[in-house]
Formats: sequence, structure tokens, C-alpha cells
Amino acid sequence: MYFGIVGEKIAVNMPTKAALLTCVAERLARKEGFALATVNLDHLVKLRTSQQFRAAYCAQDFVVADGHPIVWISRLAGQPVELMPGSDLILPLAQVAATQGVSIALIGSRPDALAGAKSYLEGEVPGLDVVLSIAPPMGFVPDSPEADALLAEVAASGAGLCFVAMGAPKQEILSAAGRRVAPNVGFASIGAGLDFFAGTQHRAPEWVRDFALEWLWRAVGNPRRLGMRYLRCIGILPGQLLNAVQQRLRSGDHTRHVHH
Repeated sequence: MYFGIVGEKIAVNMPTKAALLTCVAERLARKEGFALATVNLDHLVKLRTSQQFRAAYCAQDFVVADGHPIVWISRLAGQPVELMPGSDLILPLAQVAATQGVSIALIGSRPDALAGAKSYLEGEVPGLDVVLSIAPPMGFVPDSPEADALLAEVAASGAGLCFVAMGAPKQEILSAAGRRVAPNVGFASIGAGLDFFAGTQHRAPEWVRDFALEWLWRAVGNPRRLGMRYLRCIGILPGQLLNAVQQRLRSGDHTRHVHH
């Protein structure tokens, strides 16, 4: 499943959580790095106007579906994928790391949130070792000498997996840079997930998420910041739905040609 964005094809290349965790385990075992992004409608909006963000996305090794609209669009395209929000991937990825004796690093948010997340993760995942926590200063630029120094610090820590919680597009740009500066580290962009663990932000209740209404819950909680964002997301839906139908039709044409 791919999304056409200004001449680029942004593909969801990990359709299931099982496939993702298998690939991550293989990379960690070989001490090979990776960059993981979780695409959603807000990302697609930002990708339309930022060449830098598009370049960062194209540098991601793994892309998964974050948000019900991405899942619904993929089904319409005839290429279904599982819902995998970044927040829901943190514990499974940490468990893979702990099983292989791989230590982890945390980047983003505030020092108190990172301390709370470290405590939570090490308590929930037996054997997990969080060896480094970094909260970049205000105004941090993810493609700068300061960012390269931060990434070099991650590499020097011995961490094999790094959770990046800075929000889009900073986290994806930093993770893409990590593939160059710290090629033996896996970088997973996970949004506000660490803050949820620390209790410094609160996620929508599970029943709200089950009804695919987390976006509404967030919008009601912060309408000034999120109202326009969600309107822009709704605005790109018709084009993405048309793209999905075209992919499905092309897939059907290809299947008929193969059978003939």
C-alpha cells in the first residue's frame, strides 16, 4: 500500500505487527540499525508541503499504519494492513530488545517524562536496560551539528534501540539522520508514547480508541491546536480514497493479465 505525495510514493511496507517484530529482531541480532515511522493522515498533510519531511520518510526502513483512516484506505486499495500506533509498539519493541540483551535509549519530551518512562519500561519489561535519556532543548533542529552530536552520544551509549518521541516531522528527520550517524542503532518514532507511560500526557480511554474516535477525544481536549489540523486531514481524504481505488483497479488488471 502506498500514498502518492508530490512525486514520491510513501509505502506502508510492514502490514502486520508480527512481520515488523520479526524484522526488528533480525536487525537487532545482526547489530544493524533501522528507522521506523508510523504514518497517519497528519503526516500525509505535512508531507505535501515539506520536501525535507518527504526525504526523511523515504529514508525510513519500516513504515506502519498509525490511525484508522490509513487502515481503511489500505483495505479499499485491496492491500489491508494492521493498525499499529507508535504508542502501542513501544512495549513489544522493548520486549524484543530485552530478549536479545539489547539496551535502549530515549529521546524527546521533558526530563521528568523520560525519567517516568524509563521507570515504567524497566518495571514492565524484565531485563530491559535504559542506558540513556536525552531531552533536547527548545528550538532543537533535527538536522544540525547538535543533532549529529546527540546521535553520536546515542551510538556511544551502546544502545541498540532508540525511541524518539518528538512529534512529526522532527522525530522522523532525526531518525533518518540516525541511519547515517549511528548506523548500528534502530530508531523508532513513537510520538507521545513515552509521555503516556510517564503520566505527563493522557491517552484516550480504550473504549474511545475501539470506536476509532481517539481523534475526536483529542480535538475536544485541545480544539485550538488540533481543530485546523483535523480539518486539513479531512481535506486530503478524497484524493487518498481515489488513489486507493486506482491501486485496487491496477492490481485487478495485473491479476487478470497474469491469469491470461
